[in-house]
Amino acid sequence: MSTFLGYALPGIPYGCDFALIAVGLVVTFRTTGVFNLAFGAQAFAAAFVFDLLVRAQGLPVWAAFVVSVVVISPVLGLAFDRFLFRHIPTASTTAKLVSSVGLFVAIPTTLPILFGGTPRLNPPSLWLSPSTVEFHLSSTPVNGGQLSTTVITVVAVLALLALLRWTPIGLEMRAVVESRRLAQLQGVDAGRVSASAWALSSFLAGLAGVLLLPLTAQLTPSDPLEFTSLLLAGITAAAVAQMRSVPGALGAAVGLGVAESVLRGYLPSGLLAQAVVPAFPFVVLFATLLGSRGLRVLGRQTDPLAGVDPPPEPPAVSVRDPRLEPITRWGFRALIVAFVVSSLTWVPGFWVTSLTEGLVLSTVFLSITLITGMSGQLSLCQATFAGIGAFAAGQLAAHLGLGVLFGALIGGAMAAAAGALVALVAVRISGLLLTLLTLAFALFADQFLFQYSWSGGGLSGVVVPRPTVGPFNFGSDRSFLVLALVVLVVFVGIVALVQRGTTGRYLAAVRGSEPGATSLGISLLRSRVTVFALSAGIAGVGGTMFGSLYHSVSASSFNYAYSLAFVVVVVTTGARRIEGALQAGMAFAVITLLLTYAPQRFGGITPVLFAFGAMTYARHQEGIVEYQKRKWLNRVSKLLAAHDARRGRAGPSSPAVESVPPAPAAGRAAEVTGRG
Repeated sequence: MSTFLGYALPGIPYGCDFALIAVGLVVTFRTTGVFNLAFGAQAFAAAFVFDLLVRAQGLPVWAAFVVSVVVISPVLGLAFDRFLFRHIPTASTTAKLVSSVGLFVAIPTTLPILFGGTPRLNPPSLWLSPSTVEFHLSSTPVNGGQLSTTVITVVAVLALLALLRWTPIGLEMRAVVESRRLAQLQGVDAGRVSASAWALSSFLAGLAGVLLLPLTAQLTPSDPLEFTSLLLAGITAAAVAQMRSVPGALGAAVGLGVAESVLRGYLPSGLLAQAVVPAFPFVVLFATLLGSRGLRVLGRQTDPLAGVDPPPEPPAVSVRDPRLEPITRWGFRALIVAFVVSSLTWVPGFWVTSLTEGLVLSTVFLSITLITGMSGQLSLCQATFAGIGAFAAGQLAAHLGLGVLFGALIGGAMAAAAGALVALVAVRISGLLLTLLTLAFALFADQFLFQYSWSGGGLSGVVVPRPTVGPFNFGSDRSFLVLALVVLVVFVGIVALVQRGTTGRYLAAVRGSEPGATSLGISLLRSRVTVFALSAGIAGVGGTMFGSLYHSVSASSFNYAYSLAFVVVVVTTGARRIEGALQAGMAFAVITLLLTYAPQRFGGITPVLFAFGAMTYARHQEGIVEYQKRKWLNRVSKLLAAHDARRGRAGPSSPAVESVPPAPAAGRAAEVTGRG
């Protein structure tokens, strides 16, 4: 028994940290409908500010706690509600997820820009010192850090339960959970309730971050991995509690922390322990997401008054004068010719490398056009698929001497197989649960799958040489740019064929309504497996090209953060159109290069710029860049029409057409079956 306690007790403080995040996720989701993936980032921000105030500004611990957790964290949550989520209460779950992903990317990236990225060793403790043993429990020492984390967590959760059950605001929160609209009819200010929920959950996120500090060896502003792991464990505990029960989330979180600690203690050191312990929370999350029937209704509309909501705003007006079509078409072709000629002649070498990176990233981003733009699913593991392709090609070249291009095809096939496997595993889930599953897979690959010499090459990484095809050697940067452009054009053609063909129409019907598409004979399984496999295969080939461009790759080249950054970049420029992926890749590479001329701390600001664009996704799901582009084309069309009117000429024979909201799924599916 003493041995078990010795292994289990250290897991309780970690479980308590998990619990605070899990409870915060439950409270926010049940009262606002937002599954806030930015909770880990909020915890990281509060911990960073707390450490900064204590050690850099010399504030007492209690004062730093008040500023960072009691003041800044709730204010941050109120800002999220006031400037973002309050304006999209009836948006889809996917749209709200994209907005929270934008926050997840923006917050940790902004802190090093403001305060520098120097790692901070031995962060301070909130209450008792972790180096002091307070007492022994069955011969097992309990230090101050473990005791303080456990006590503070239990007190916080009990206070939250009392608030929800015995106060007017708690009653209003529970009423909003049942039906936001019915509560409003009873005179409940839903906006005030939503703001209170955001402030409360953000306080819990900040408290979790500060309590985690003594359990971390160092606080690195540019790498909040500990806090991302905290988020994953919190998501797992919230899922076990089916996103409903606060006591259930607390119990599941503590149980998860204890189970990890016990596994670490009983398993023999070596490969088995290294494989099982890191994979345990992912396995639990996978099993919970796939096996819980209660979770499958998350994201579905259950409010009895949901039908009284006004229809969503239509997409951007797309009024294009027919005379603009040849201008835009030939202008784009001329731009491509100018790009190729300039890259092969006068553009400096370092610019050629960045432009090539833009082409390679555009190839990877085409996979997001498929999975998010065409099927309406949010995948947060596209960088993982790119890594599978790159590592496979590099390992085949190193051990079997295969050419890189042939290895790219094999790597793309392996990535496609992984994508198909994810789709098959997740065949019964969609929306929020599918997004969480892909995030778990990305974190699993980042922390476990890519860490071995047989996969990601370990610390040294994997060498991916430049390709050679017969007499053609693509070793120079300019020749490799031509190859990257050819690969991009090939996949643009493939995606265009899919988009215009029967498969694209099936995916559009599924995106509109899965039940409606199923009722008309469209196979959800076949559609999902097809789009996941194809998008993963494209990402795998793009990852191989990325590795070949820079000659080597490692696990850090494809970590989970890149998957999230890729999503916010593409949805900003437009995930539903192929040109959105092209614009996203080139813009990301060029802006990153331009920022090298700025002070060093601004080098990582590129994802932040696109993250702000992703926060507008709920209002402009065609992408804010695409929205602005159509808006300006509309103005040009009106100017041309006014010019014709002044000259007394009739307008163009083809009248301007205003785009309308997407048709109901049944109508789109009927169109699909009628043509297919």
